[in-house]
Amino acid sequence: MRTMLIMLLALSATSASGGEGRWAWETASPESQGMHPKALESAWSELKERQTTALLVIRHDRIVFERYADGFERHKPHYTASMAKALVGGLGLMLAMDDEKIGPDDPAAKYVPQWRDDPKRGAITIRHLATHTSGLEDAEEGDIPHGRLTGWKGDFWKRLDPPRDPFTLARDEAPVLDEPGERERYSNPGMAMLGYCLASSLRGADDPDLRSLLKRRVMEPLGVAKSEWSIGYGATTVVDGLPLAATWGGGAYSPDALARVGRLLLRKGDWEGQRLIDPAVVAVALKPSGLPGHSGLGWWVNAGPGGSKLWESAPADAFGGAGAGQQLLLVVPSLDLIVVRNGERVDPDLDFDAGMDRHVVAPILRAVTADRAAPYSPSPVIKGARWAPPESIIRRAEGSDNWPMTWGDDDALYTAYGDGRGFEPFAPRKLSLGFARVVGPPDDFRGVNIPSESGERLGDGAKGEKASGILMVDGVLYLWARNAGNARLAWSADHGKTWTWSDWRFETSFGCPTFLNFGKDYAGARDEYVYIYSPDSPSAYEAADGMVLARVPKARIAERGAYEFFRGTSPDGAPLWTADIDRREAVFRHPGGCGRSTISHNAGLGRYLWCQTLPGGDARFRGGFGIYDAPEPWGPWTTVDFAEVWDVGPGETCGLPTKWMSADGETVHLVFSGDDGFSVRRADLIVVED
Repeated sequence: MRTMLIMLLALSATSASGGEGRWAWETASPESQGMHPKALESAWSELKERQTTALLVIRHDRIVFERYADGFERHKPHYTASMAKALVGGLGLMLAMDDEKIGPDDPAAKYVPQWRDDPKRGAITIRHLATHTSGLEDAEEGDIPHGRLTGWKGDFWKRLDPPRDPFTLARDEAPVLDEPGERERYSNPGMAMLGYCLASSLRGADDPDLRSLLKRRVMEPLGVAKSEWSIGYGATTVVDGLPLAATWGGGAYSPDALARVGRLLLRKGDWEGQRLIDPAVVAVALKPSGLPGHSGLGWWVNAGPGGSKLWESAPADAFGGAGAGQQLLLVVPSLDLIVVRNGERVDPDLDFDAGMDRHVVAPILRAVTADRAAPYSPSPVIKGARWAPPESIIRRAEGSDNWPMTWGDDDALYTAYGDGRGFEPFAPRKLSLGFARVVGPPDDFRGVNIPSESGERLGDGAKGEKASGILMVDGVLYLWARNAGNARLAWSADHGKTWTWSDWRFETSFGCPTFLNFGKDYAGARDEYVYIYSPDSPSAYEAADGMVLARVPKARIAERGAYEFFRGTSPDGAPLWTADIDRREAVFRHPGGCGRSTISHNAGLGRYLWCQTLPGGDARFRGGFGIYDAPEPWGPWTTVDFAEVWDVGPGETCGLPTKWMSADGETVHLVFSGDDGFSVRRADLIVVED
């Protein structure tokens, strides 16, 4: 019955020449589908200068943006290289699983008789082959071109006749370097053996080879003309009576064909009401495998071990296929988004995934306007902020970000920067953590770097410790450093010149802690405590559902045993505290919306103002943020200002230094890392009249 259904569906789809009756995409303006046209044009403007030949963006089932270099168009095939691992190996595995021909936890030796008595190869499963965790050595040697490789590795890429064909070499000569499942080791021979196992499982079936299986079960029902796709270098290799097609490379697909495959998987195997693949099988193939790395079954998945991401700018549910030259099919279910990119490598100075994220994924996702709403009702005291025009923004310290701030005992503001060289004259080298002193009013300030051998740190991004909060109390500077597994405290008694580091860390939650700041040298503090806030996450790179709060006596900040954690409020609204961090409760909730933040007390209005950057994308250049207020450090919280997309990038961190607040509290200045620098923008708070 299932075979008859597929045959009827194939007959109703596009003919070999792609004639009438083919399902067609609708088109729509980016704005109508929640995307910014200028951001998309900006992305294309950069990408076309970075060897991009095709960019196709689809949201809510409609083409909202497509651009092509001369000689390219939506229906013209482009080589896809290693995307075959997803399009052929991954998709073929889904179909074979759907037909109950094979299972991901089957031993590969079930389909490879030559491996049955081999103790190493006998431990390899189909899942290991599909996730690059089989331990089979790759047929690569660094950057050496394939044509210069020797031995079995050189022969693998020549696609010789048996017995020197790629499949036989992968089966018999590629060594097993690791215990299966022990580590991720990218392996073209491993993918070749996945293809071998699939063909073995299909022996005697209606479609005994992957080419005919994909054609009849997927590509024809999707309405893809045969002129728009090909696999396996256009050849079939017969080994042990099995018709084998390359599952590691050798394919060519048009952007339209790739987008249709993405749509099929986005719709969990459904195509216009017809089930081409069981949704349960699609779910298994596109979820994290539970093994090292970022792989589903043949497909890359964004969510990895320990909350890591393959593409930092994308939501965790993103998945896709990718190949040499940074060919990309990206699908983001939570955004109902499909992206296809063809061309050559965009940035030879970055590794493959980092370059893809920075130059392709992040710019496209910055064009998405989130459907987020403010998590709390409007403030009863401050009904909004009137921002000075963008052209009034003062920007300094180009190329440096972060900038938490505190008001020192000498009337200067003290701050810390990351991934840069601070203020001019610049530091002699790029720092992950550097320090600076800012003097003067917000419209005429001067920043001076503070060299510190004991405090400075190196390392880009998550690889280096960075400041997330800073505070001066009784003449001593205290600093929280994130990216320190999870966070670590340091302090300086000489205004940032030398630093002492704690011998303890927050290892549970508190991955991006910040201090509550009051006035000059902590003047005007509510009580004898210091308050610390963080997303309830171990990492500054993970969005959390809530924020957590700790407090410590201001005379004992360096003592881990003196910290207490907020665990809710009593019926009369009084805060409850516990020494057990595992009993912590959220002090602020915003599902998926809690990221980096700073908080300060506005003495003139008697309100605590909490600035929070919304997670997602690269907020230095585009993004949103919220300002929330409360009468007490623990709430109740209300919303002062909220923008899902601000008119300029709000920066990864933004805050309102207390020194630059007016006496009546109604004029404030936001310091933010927008445009990757020290940026200052004035705002007039609109106070609710009595």
